[in-house]
Amino acid sequence: MEFPQELRYTKEHEWVKDEGEGRVRVGITDYAQDALGDVVYADIPEVGTRVTANQPFGEVESTKSVSDLYAPVSGSVVERNAALDEHPELVNDSPYGDGWIVVLELSDPSQLAELLAAEAYQAFLEGPEDS
Repeated sequence: MEFPQELRYTKEHEWVKDEGEGRVRVGITDYAQDALGDVVYADIPEVGTRVTANQPFGEVESTKSVSDLYAPVSGSVVERNAALDEHPELVNDSPYGDGWIVVLELSDPSQLAELLAAEAYQAFLEGPEDS
């Protein structure tokens, strides 16, 4: 299981990469894609869509289930990974690379500080089930 150190994480299993200039790239973690199984469809928002931190903004469908995607921060979609329309399996094959979901323009950059560092996310995954 991978936990890239340069990323921030949510307890809903999304990752965030700060790309500077008030923009972040968002995807789901290696843990999430593994738990989902083979992703067969991704419903992701169009450019211009406003998202709110901790609220669903799309979903991924796998052979096992349908799972909501939660916005790690508030902002507007400035880029969406159109490759997922034809190749949703990229979420499984490269969760931290070609399987990214959206790029957001932040409405409140301070929200980044509330996200988990790699070590904290890993500890969260290894923690007791009732936490």
